[in-house]
Amino acid sequence: MFAQSAFRARCMRWLSAIGILLLFGGCAEEPSTLERIQAEGVLRVITRNSPATYFQDRNGETGFEYELVKRFANDLGLELKIETADNLDELFASLSKANGPALAAAGLVESTGRRTQARFSLPYLEVTPQVIYRNGERRPTRPQDLIGKRILVLKGSSHAEQLADLKVELPELNYEESAAVEVVDLLRMVDEGQIDLTLVDSNELAMNQVYFPNVRTAFDLGDSLGLGWAVAPGEDNSLLDEINAFLLRAEQNGSLKRLKQRYYGHVDVLGYVGAYTFAKHLQQRLPRYEKHFRQAAQSNSLDWRLLAAMGYQESLWQPTATSKTGVRGLMMLTLRTAQAMGVSNRLDPKQSIDGGAKYIVRVKERLPDSIEEPDRTWFALAAYNVGGGHLEDARKLTEAEGLNPNKWLDVQKILPRLAEKQWYSKTRYGYARGGEPVHFVRNIRRYYDILTWVTQPQLEGSQVAASGTHLPGINKTQLLEDTPPL
Repeated sequence: MFAQSAFRARCMRWLSAIGILLLFGGCAEEPSTLERIQAEGVLRVITRNSPATYFQDRNGETGFEYELVKRFANDLGLELKIETADNLDELFASLSKANGPALAAAGLVESTGRRTQARFSLPYLEVTPQVIYRNGERRPTRPQDLIGKRILVLKGSSHAEQLADLKVELPELNYEESAAVEVVDLLRMVDEGQIDLTLVDSNELAMNQVYFPNVRTAFDLGDSLGLGWAVAPGEDNSLLDEINAFLLRAEQNGSLKRLKQRYYGHVDVLGYVGAYTFAKHLQQRLPRYEKHFRQAAQSNSLDWRLLAAMGYQESLWQPTATSKTGVRGLMMLTLRTAQAMGVSNRLDPKQSIDGGAKYIVRVKERLPDSIEEPDRTWFALAAYNVGGGHLEDARKLTEAEGLNPNKWLDVQKILPRLAEKQWYSKTRYGYARGGEPVHFVRNIRRYYDILTWVTQPQLEGSQVAASGTHLPGINKTQLLEDTPPL
């Protein structure tokens, strides 16, 4: 009896000791990558500052990669922290650091060379590498046609790998790589004839081609490839498994498809739609909303014709207009701006016009006192379009060039540089479609000129010329006569 009791006692001690060892052994185990991230409450993501990945516009942070990875962070209940790399080599180096970002979401193609630097998720977007040439030049139709051409691609890109493989077959092929440029820079250089050819993925060409009228696709170089997210090399699959599960869910529930459609389903059309089309809308649409423009302008000490010109640029005076980014209404207000301006229904034309008037006044008031009229109005319109942060970046670049940062004539020359890596990499807010606010302001000024002209019949002859409000080469009578009746 005693022996049995002693045996049971020894067994209990042994079990207790084993339990303690297991307990301490479990505590000594390293947490998985996913557990560590969840404990920190932050998902650190590294990306590229480019239109197809991540950038800031007047609505805040945006970009295809940003929006997709933001949804992933939300699914995990984590705060998203975005970091940007100056080039692809830096991106992969950061990913491999012990204290580096958790993943890279940067429009990355899995390639042989990259498999030693990272592990890749399931593909979420299919792209095709394309050879790009300048319209008017002889079109290359096969790899052999690349020989003897000035070719530049991103350093460390999958396209550089493709060309390296091709050079094995075609030793006479030469090309250069650069870490100082981005895709937008490459397209611009082809457009301007600085280089003969480049390689970009089909999705980035689709997003940017509208800004470069001379850019054309020569031919596809190879088969379609899949973009994926990258995580650090190693054997811990906890985060990678979670990413793959998320991407599968996004594919199944349609959210990935909707995001693709939003960014790549159609091409934005920028620029002036034509004086005669505008004249037609003057008769058919403006009369319905003119009183609202006048009332809102009077309440906010604005010229109603300037406000109307803004509305036309934003929506062509269509109160139910909706953009791919979710801005809505005649003045195309974001939900955040509408709420801040007291607009409860963005599709109500009166509310939209009132909200737009209040917002442009607020933007104008935030400009530096050193900017005087009439430049102050043009600066306000530019900030309304691209955001005050990017406008301030452009003003600083303007000043660094020895130009006047308080003059629109000078700043509009510099704004497009915000789309060029050599310039936006020096700024606080990074990449922006700097050409857009220039077009935005130019178009509004043209619409405003016509509105001022046709609403001031008392100005004739030399008075019209002296006023500076008319468009040269357009006859007012003919403009209205060429407009179809209602």
